Amino acid sequence: MLRLSAPPPGGRRKRREPWQAQACVRGSGGPGGGCCRCSRLGAAPTPEREGGGGWCSRCRPAAGSAPWPSSARSRGGGPTRPSTASTLDKEVPAKRSKTNGSEVVFNMVVEVPRWSNAKMEIATKELLNPIKQDIKRGKLRYVANIFPHKGYIWNYGALPQTWEDPHHKDKDTGCCGDNDPIDVCEIGTKVHSLGEIVQVKVLGVMALIDEGETDWKIIAISVDDPEAQKIHDIDDVKKHKPGYLEATVEWFRFYKVPDDKPENQFAFNGEFKDKDFAVEIIKSTHEYWKALLHKKADRGAIKCMNVLVHDSPFCCSEEDARLIVQSTPPPVRGDSVSAEVDVWHFLNK
Repeated sequence: MLRLSAPPPGGRRKRREPWQAQACVRGSGGPGGGCCRCSRLGAAPTPEREGGGGWCSRCRPAAGSAPWPSSARSRGGGPTRPSTASTLDKEVPAKRSKTNGSEVVFNMVVEVPRWSNAKMEIATKELLNPIKQDIKRGKLRYVANIFPHKGYIWNYGALPQTWEDPHHKDKDTGCCGDNDPIDVCEIGTKVHSLGEIVQVKVLGVMALIDEGETDWKIIAISVDDPEAQKIHDIDDVKKHKPGYLEATVEWFRFYKVPDDKPENQFAFNGEFKDKDFAVEIIKSTHEYWKALLHKKADRGAIKCMNVLVHDSPFCCSEEDARLIVQSTPPPVRGDSVSAEVDVWHFLNK
């Protein structure tokens, strides 16, 4: 799982761009050279891991900075030890694409892999904001399968360094924010892993009104996806992935109905806005995030401890953050997942 990277012994860490970060995934790596994430051999040693454990070539690519340092846990029902990925810059991690100057690339933190049901999310009210499974009425929460869908129909996650301010009423939706980082639906072909940092290019956005709160849903695709070179805006999604956007609206409209809640509503009559509109929304939520980390906004119960927003009053040392991570309980085997998770719900739509 992700944890903070230490500077190399005897020197300062080489400066990275805002959209780049190193991550160390605590797992099975050890002196024998196995990858500390996936058990593959040939891992390169990392200075922050005693014994020389590191990553294999597949797990070594740079991870991105999280809005709140994020963590990972298993796909099963049992808890795992939280983990963190430090923010590397106080600016939102974005850059112009090398292949097309009109495209903007962001880092996405994957909370829920496609086809899975466990409702994982960044726990903003806990120290270092681990990714944890939501609990409702004392039970782990899973999203229902509404025919013909199975679990989440995209890789679902959040954009780094954004916050939907619950005290700000959006001029377009007429509702305040949902107090979370802005959500992302990654529509590429690969099923990504929980806690993975994926560089995505933004294609568009929809405005969900969830129980009276504005809940923006960014539509994006991994820059490494085979179809990324032909999908550049929301109209390209309609062209190359027909039915996907309509299924997305349907999914968000009905996903709470099996839990005896009303259908969700949408701003703009459920229409998707284009890439430029989406980028402006991201920029605004980044400004709210900056206000949050500098005590210029009411944070409520949100924990803002971080390691690299140095002018933030919530900034702590990497050693302090590491001690918090290392003090968490060890992984344990949880209860088996109920068969109800695989039930299909048929609704009169």
